[in-house]
Amino acid sequence: MSTMRIAVAGTCGLALIISREIQEQTSHQLLILSRTPQPGLISQGYQCQTVDYNDPTSIQHSLMGVDTVISTVTGTPQLRLIEAAVATGVRRFAPAEFEGRPSLRMVGDPLDRGRAAALALLQHYRRHIQSTAFICGVLYERFSVHGLAAHRIGVNSGIANEGDYILDARNMTAQAPVYDANNNFSTICMTSAYDVGRFVVRALDMVHWPSELTMCGERTTVNSLIHTVKQCRGRDFTHVQWHNPDLLKYELTLAQLAGDVPRQKRLFALIATAEGRYDFESPGYLNAQFPDIQPESFGSWFTRNWQGVP
Repeated sequence: MSTMRIAVAGTCGLALIISREIQEQTSHQLLILSRTPQPGLISQGYQCQTVDYNDPTSIQHSLMGVDTVISTVTGTPQLRLIEAAVATGVRRFAPAEFEGRPSLRMVGDPLDRGRAAALALLQHYRRHIQSTAFICGVLYERFSVHGLAAHRIGVNSGIANEGDYILDARNMTAQAPVYDANNNFSTICMTSAYDVGRFVVRALDMVHWPSELTMCGERTTVNSLIHTVKQCRGRDFTHVQWHNPDLLKYELTLAQLAGDVPRQKRLFALIATAEGRYDFESPGYLNAQFPDIQPESFGSWFTRNWQGVP
């Protein structure tokens, strides 16, 4: 594939991982779009453009000559970005997904953050712009020291802090959606943000993008995930609540009656896990397409991340 101009929208941790991979491993021209000036990134040799997502002209100006947009912004800014991409003739657009299959997201999902609207808009413009949802399941970084927020990923999601999802590795407690609706062990696919970046960048050279592109670092049951963390920490869990979807929905009702919005978001994520939203056939499509990429295992990643933490 010939050299392309690639725009990465956003400066969160995942956006910078993808940007670094483009800059260091390809000959493509990279442009980082940011709401604020980025002198630090510019000093590292990155080309950055400050954009005003409330000004269509500003976005269109930034996208002139761009072949592909990879978005990590959500809500109205992403909708404006899609409209500008169509107006300027951008060929391909990857929306801010990087989770489970969008088709499994419930209507009115409080964790949506405008992503369903972005997919609907891309579907509306499907004759004008090609798009794909990069699906990686659960990011390993959800289980890192200080959580996703430490990597500046999903900061406004409500479930980005340490211990917000499934387990608290520091205090060794867990609220685990171990069973699905049929009382089978629930299964999730997980991938490190670094490996997501590698797969996304390799996909840039694909001639055609299907509507979804899956990747997976490791597919495991929630029960095995708990066991892996126990082994890596060398400590037993002091308290584990084992859940199925019905019990989680009952707890969600109680949280709604109490008006506890943070707890509601945590429970929605657990229900989504038990219902299989973060599970798909493994290995992922991109794993099969690029077998030379060997993702890091969760156990190896977790041990390295928590080394030295009491």
